[in-house]
Amino acid sequence: MSTTENLADHTLSAAIRNGKMNRRAWLVTGMLVLFQIVNFADKAVLGLVADPAMRELGLTAGEFGFIGSAFFFLFAIVGVAVGFLAGKVSTRWILLTMGIAWAVLQFPMLFGGGAAVLLVTRILLGGAEGPATPISLQHAHGWFKPKERGLPSSIIAAGSTLGPILAAPALAWIISNPALGWRWAFGFLGLFGLLWSVGWLLVGRDGPYSHTKVSTATSPDTPAATQKAEPAVESVEEFELHGKGSIADSADLLQIVPIRRVLGSWMFVAAVLAGAGCFWAQGFLTTWSPKYLGSVVALSPEMIGLVSTFPWVVGAIALLVLGFGSRYLMQRGVTVRWALGALFGVTLLISGICFSILPFVSGYAAVAMLTLGAGTAMIYPLAPTAIAFSVCSKQRAAIMATLTGLASIGGVVAPAMVGGLMDRAGYIPSAKGVADSAEMASLLAQGMNSSFGMIGIYLVVVGIFCVLMLNPDRTARKLQTEFTFTG
Repeated sequence: MSTTENLADHTLSAAIRNGKMNRRAWLVTGMLVLFQIVNFADKAVLGLVADPAMRELGLTAGEFGFIGSAFFFLFAIVGVAVGFLAGKVSTRWILLTMGIAWAVLQFPMLFGGGAAVLLVTRILLGGAEGPATPISLQHAHGWFKPKERGLPSSIIAAGSTLGPILAAPALAWIISNPALGWRWAFGFLGLFGLLWSVGWLLVGRDGPYSHTKVSTATSPDTPAATQKAEPAVESVEEFELHGKGSIADSADLLQIVPIRRVLGSWMFVAAVLAGAGCFWAQGFLTTWSPKYLGSVVALSPEMIGLVSTFPWVVGAIALLVLGFGSRYLMQRGVTVRWALGALFGVTLLISGICFSILPFVSGYAAVAMLTLGAGTAMIYPLAPTAIAFSVCSKQRAAIMATLTGLASIGGVVAPAMVGGLMDRAGYIPSAKGVADSAEMASLLAQGMNSSFGMIGIYLVVVGIFCVLMLNPDRTARKLQTEFTFTG
């Protein structure tokens, strides 16, 4: 069998067309989807237990918002550190370690932990989940050639939206069940995390494109480089000097470059600012959205569990549409800048417009705007996928992890910002077992609407900025030319 035929078996289209599927590649992808489901269910659980937890633990809105923000205190630090580590070790074992840590950190709250335990476990859990997106994307990229990576990346990213979709109704049922209660929501996630870890130990492997299997090419004439990339251009030098084709044609032939130059590029700045907006939306959804739906829209706990999934459904659809769209465009020679960067920016612009409208509507119209605004902000994983094209395989995890770590500042800001604005508006949580009064619901809405207006303007601006500046093709060409031939 030829090398081309061998590589084609790693694509979904070839598997369907030929009736042959590389089972390991897509089994690993499926396990990474489950990994992301657990990841985001762990985030969403805090918002779902907001009412009973605040009342039982005696927390104010500001204090609960602080605990929500605490999830991101170690997120960036651990994420960046593990990203650099992933350039030297197998991502298979990093993923297993994370899965076990996530599971174990859920159990203290099941066994009666108080506010201090909740704070500490959320901080530690955030650190353990910091590397999740870049490491899972890096591992998946090891199973697919460059032009095919957009689709599996989007499928894995869609797993992050499926977490709340699948978990919210189940967790809402557990929380409202008198025989179980809100603490068992944490216990359920811990047990599921342990099951995933056992499954990953059995099936998780590094792919043929992984940096642990094939070293970065130093010449386009080496067999490893030819087998790895199947470039449409004759060499990476042709891309660098003459600007021929998309970086997707030569992504696996790139040389190592100083990471500081990538971090200082306008491309990276645009991705960080955009990612911060995406994390803000996630921070709001996982901490305050259920409270908003219960107090402002007056939904029942069961309906909150259902309606809370709507933004994540929109996010999953957006990721899949953009994933298929980027793959279609790149297979037809469109550059990564337009096939990923521009699509990402336009989608964030739409999200910003929806958030900007949100303070001026109420009731179900507000739910619709929140669903569309937050849902279209769920596309963050496309940003690290795009910038990963600008560096060689050994540096991708470090770049993606650094991006995720810096972007996570938005997740730190969102819960505390919204809680602070609610406190400033005069909102006071009701006593245990008592619903918010109409006056308190109005003050809650006032505080949240202030935050919606701010994030709406922000996302409009960064969406336009991404369309203009999120350009991995230009960044890769500049760095490769500068450091390969003058460095």
